[in-house]
Amino acid sequence: MVRDLAALFHLAARNVFRNPRRSLLVVLTVAAGAGSLFLFDGFNTGILNQYREGTIHSRFGHGELNTAGYREQVFEKPWEHWIQDPTPIMDKLKTLPGVQHVFPRIGFFALLTKGGISLSGRGQGIDGAEEAKFFTKLRISDGVTLSDQPDGILLGQGLAHSLGAKPGDTVTVLANTIYGSINGADLTVVGIFLTGTKEFDDSGFRIPLSVAQTLLDTKSIESIALGLNTLEDWDPVSKAIAGPGSGLEATPFAVLDKVFYQNAVDWLSSQFQIIKYIIFFIVILGIFSTVSTSVLERKEEVGNLRANGESRLNVLSLFLAEGALLGFAGAFLGLALVLIFNNTVLANGFVMPPSPGLTRSFRVFVELQPSSALETFFLGSACALVGTAIAAVKVVRLSIGEALRAI
Repeated sequence: MVRDLAALFHLAARNVFRNPRRSLLVVLTVAAGAGSLFLFDGFNTGILNQYREGTIHSRFGHGELNTAGYREQVFEKPWEHWIQDPTPIMDKLKTLPGVQHVFPRIGFFALLTKGGISLSGRGQGIDGAEEAKFFTKLRISDGVTLSDQPDGILLGQGLAHSLGAKPGDTVTVLANTIYGSINGADLTVVGIFLTGTKEFDDSGFRIPLSVAQTLLDTKSIESIALGLNTLEDWDPVSKAIAGPGSGLEATPFAVLDKVFYQNAVDWLSSQFQIIKYIIFFIVILGIFSTVSTSVLERKEEVGNLRANGESRLNVLSLFLAEGALLGFAGAFLGLALVLIFNNTVLANGFVMPPSPGLTRSFRVFVELQPSSALETFFLGSACALVGTAIAAVKVVRLSIGEALRAI
């Protein structure tokens, strides 16, 4: 009987339909578990992708180049360790496959004054026209983004609120040059941005790179941020430009935004693993509870099979084949229902409240992955097999006489 695989599954299928109500309960249990895992993994993927796209296209790009060792040390005169002659490096970067945009930058501290209010802020000198093409996730809450305005300044929302500044107002920026003297510039507020990161929004501002270099009295730049075609281009590009002997080091966006992005990735990944184990346990327990009742009712059948010459392994194989069929059907049903649900009810995503450390909500789309579907299908099927095996082993181990007497 069970020596032939086709015959084994044929008989298993007939046994499954002997009690359709109980079989349906097992299928629905597996479907609920597999569907939950599939949906939750898609939810996690959606959140992480939203975090990633927000981090890349609002502030950091795909990564950043600095002189070697610059990020790991604190220098008394950091400008001495900036990129002194950036033009050849930028020209080389633009020729590399995968490089879409190159963003020279300078970071500095300054005093901002409007009327009788003066506040310290952390500024960035940027190529506004180039950055406006790539940093599309930078939310402008009022006015416009900084692009080709030669005397414009873009303020973080918290900083603008503290200064009482709005688009069109004039703000005076005072900064120390690299030689220790004080320099200043009167700039016009072109817009107010909101990244959702309170620390940055409360102190950050952006001005044209040429203005920042004039304020600091330098032609150097502190860093070069990169906008690539895809995330996969980062490794070859960083190795090509920041290899041994180049005097440069490349830092990916995940390290630049470790506190918010990378920590969120690690936390959500760990959370998913814990929830996965909980769902496994619940599904296996539910299948065991349902299947064990069916198996106990079939002790006489097991005794007859053993009396007709079938081994314990053959009988156990029959039960496992039934569990496999129920597991496959349940996992397939769970994945199908989630796909339908995601393409109808969740087609437009849903708004999540601000996460810890952020001040704005964001829309999340459940992003279902083929690899996750395959993994979830086999894990759901495995749960059915494990639950069936646990329930069947005790009965299969009975002697023929004990099984036949259990009527």
